[in-house]
Amino acid sequence: MSEKLYAIRLIYVLREEDIVGKVRPDGGPPIGTYKLLGNGVVWKVAPVSYVIDPDNPQGLAQSFITSAVFASAEEWDSYTVTELFNDNYSTVYDATLDTEVRDNRNEILFDNYPVEGVIAVAVIWGVFRGPPELREIVEVDIMFDTDYTWGDATVDPTVMDLQNIATHEFGHFAGLDDVRATEETMYLYTTWGETKKRDLYYGDIAGIQELYG
Repeated sequence: MSEKLYAIRLIYVLREEDIVGKVRPDGGPPIGTYKLLGNGVVWKVAPVSYVIDPDNPQGLAQSFITSAVFASAEEWDSYTVTELFNDNYSTVYDATLDTEVRDNRNEILFDNYPVEGVIAVAVIWGVFRGPPELREIVEVDIMFDTDYTWGDATVDPTVMDLQNIATHEFGHFAGLDDVRATEETMYLYTTWGETKKRDLYYGDIAGIQELYG
């Protein structure tokens, strides 16, 4: 029997606070800040496949969308011994955000989310209680809200950078929760033109390696 955990990620304007990661006693690089979803729930079988639905009201090119999403997934893969995300994704045109019934596909899509102020949302299905050997993620859908203008912020700093936000959402996909340390990819806020979440920070790396080696 599996239960559903909604991981609704509300990302607003960056706040000014900063929570510094743990400092190593030997003066080395900071350990960073991270938080695991659901008592350390993970994918039991990898690599995990996903589909990308590039349909969007802005007319963004399919090649741009698929390359940005793929780069986001591979950023996490580059720091683990596990090949977590499958290199061979599929392109579809019928993806939906599954909030009531699972469809056994991990879907990445654009759509209009009904709650104001939501930039992107991840819905995560899995078993989150019981002994560790039974807890697992079984399906994830990620949606980018079409209320926002998407693109490549290195070209146009007035847009929401797709790769930036997708990398954050793939952290949820993998099993990491939001944190309040501003330098981490899993920091729960963002803003127009931000790109630093494209690259993992100390806590992001420590968290994904705790989960997958």
